Amino acid sequence: MPEADVTTRVPQAELPIVRLRHWGRWVSAVIILALLVGLGVVLAGAKISYDTVPGFLWYRVMAVGLLNTVLLAVIAQGVAIVIGVVIALMRRSANPVARVVAAVYIWLFRGLPVLLQILIWFNLALVFEFVSIPLPFGGGYLVHEPTNVVVSAFVAALLGLALNESAYMAEIVRAGLNSVDRGQTEAAKSIGMTPATTLRRIVLPQAMRVIIPPTGNDFINMLKGTSMASVIGVTELIHAANNISSNNLLVMETLLAAAIWYMVVVTVAGIGQHYLERAFAAEPAAARPWSRVGRALTTLRRA
Repeated sequence: MPEADVTTRVPQAELPIVRLRHWGRWVSAVIILALLVGLGVVLAGAKISYDTVPGFLWYRVMAVGLLNTVLLAVIAQGVAIVIGVVIALMRRSANPVARVVAAVYIWLFRGLPVLLQILIWFNLALVFEFVSIPLPFGGGYLVHEPTNVVVSAFVAALLGLALNESAYMAEIVRAGLNSVDRGQTEAAKSIGMTPATTLRRIVLPQAMRVIIPPTGNDFINMLKGTSMASVIGVTELIHAANNISSNNLLVMETLLAAAIWYMVVVTVAGIGQHYLERAFAAEPAAARPWSRVGRALTTLRRA
């Protein structure tokens, strides 16, 4: 008898419901949990004084390292964004010289390791003994200082991080600008908008949805990348941890304290990125799930 005939004769309510068995999920979950328990057992038995870690969080040198880490990351990222926007606009310019200069800039700073750039800026005094800015009239100098004074360790780290990041920001901004349909720019021109107004009111607000996620990702990388400044003596978190452990030999404990501060700062930056993305989201606020829940609760209260 054909199978189709048997199925049609059995009532629908009498058909058994057989649940699928996902044995692979159970096995993988057991393996993952076993690995996590094993890792916990190993860490619990390690020769680490976990109770001393919270105390290192509030050491003065650790606070200075945290402050320098945040300052380096914020200032370097801000400078990188400004330079990156300028370089991106130069790459889109109709001027061939501007396009070539922008392409060379990106090629140069993306090609050199950031640690090498920091060391070059820190040793700039070997090439230029003085940093001088002459006055346009009457002779004299607006600035005439030894390079070692102007380009301190902090400034050298800032230059290395900011210029390296600016090359990546230029490509991120260019990708965001290219994501906006060219027809919108032409429509803005047709109603008499200037190029600057078109860029500010039409192109950039839409490009920001593409620019913000990779920029936030780069900023988090920048927070961690500031650790390279320790090679030239800048007191950031890693350098602060090394300073403390050089006195008490509690290396892992001080490194764990630095790790906790890194995670706190990165978490705060991640939350800021989330709200920034939401501010520029294409989806209207009223259509978001939490907004719908809020409207439903308001309706229930009124009822």
